[in-house]
Amino acid sequence: MANEKALTPRAEDFSAWYNEVVLRAELADYSPVRGCMVIRPYGYRLWELMRDRLDLRFKETGHQNAYFPSFHPAKLSRARSGTCGRVRQGSSHHYPHPAEGG
Repeated sequence: MANEKALTPRAEDFSAWYNEVVLRAELADYSPVRGCMVIRPYGYRLWELMRDRLDLRFKETGHQNAYFPSFHPAKLSRARSGTCGRVRQGSSHHYPHPAEGG
């Protein structure tokens, strides 16, 4: 680790800092497919734990889950989120249960 470049300060460039942390922690890595990343085992486990915890909280309020993988054009992604054209992994949307007036 002593030979590695220092992390970009979070306050200076959050997006660069976040990507560096994720890569160094081996939570995800770049894919051979341009614009995609591969979620590695520890990163996927973190996702599962967060997803399961949130799922319980959503269901307590009467919501149902729906999952929509979302691929955004590079121009739109760069303009809106500073992702430099990377593909978003997906987005979850939570809807009230129909019996609850949803």
